[in-house]
Amino acid sequence: MPIKQTAESLISFYKFIPGIRTPMPADKALGGSLPVRAYRYCEAICTASAYGWYVFTPMDFDLLWDANDIYWRIDEEDEWTHLESAQFPGFSDYFDSHSPDDVRGYAPPFLGAAQEPGLVQVWTGLAVRTQPGWSTLVRPPVNLSTSQSFRSFEGVIETDSWFGPLITAIKLQKTGEPIRFRQSIPLLQLQLMETSLYKDTKDFEVYDLLSDLPQERWEDYYNTIVKPTRTETRTKGQYAKMVRKKKNHSCPVSPSA
Repeated sequence: MPIKQTAESLISFYKFIPGIRTPMPADKALGGSLPVRAYRYCEAICTASAYGWYVFTPMDFDLLWDANDIYWRIDEEDEWTHLESAQFPGFSDYFDSHSPDDVRGYAPPFLGAAQEPGLVQVWTGLAVRTQPGWSTLVRPPVNLSTSQSFRSFEGVIETDSWFGPLITAIKLQKTGEPIRFRQSIPLLQLQLMETSLYKDTKDFEVYDLLSDLPQERWEDYYNTIVKPTRTETRTKGQYAKMVRKKKNHSCPVSPSA
């Protein structure tokens, strides 16, 4: 379904490349790969896994690193091409035919080899805009193992003011073997962050000794750890039930709140 920008949307996705896969809400079951026990009883894993949106590559392609240079191809039958900067096929003309005069000629590249060995920039084909005060955390898919052949770097983009191609940097970790990227597998997970949360990281406390713990923390510990073990009818997944109950009774918060 098309994603429409509204005044209430905290995040809006813009497809620059037509026909690419639409971002989708992340899945707490990891597409069925999460163990059943974890899905039923570990709400912490489920909540983290489902927070945000999966973003995919705009097409299937392969990379090859020989420890010096990087090469790429679209199909397995294609010849390897040395990678410096590569456009998505046909996108440059499409961009110029749909962009204002003062923007023409500035189509973002699909792939780019960085100066650092094995480092590649990949464009998702998207741009993102968030409401004022909200940024976008760009990271690998949470709890979902996709490939041991590369790793993605994490980054925070202040998408409430910066609008441009949503790009990630990946580090290739295998040499001499094709590394495959497929549209069917999430490349990234995007998560909303309030800008104030990472702008001020000095507001915290540290208690060095158990003797320093205030009484209310001991009461919290008792209620969380000790009390459930003393209940004769204790059932599994108490934390999961508590969190789900809070979710069911919570009211949605408006973006202006």
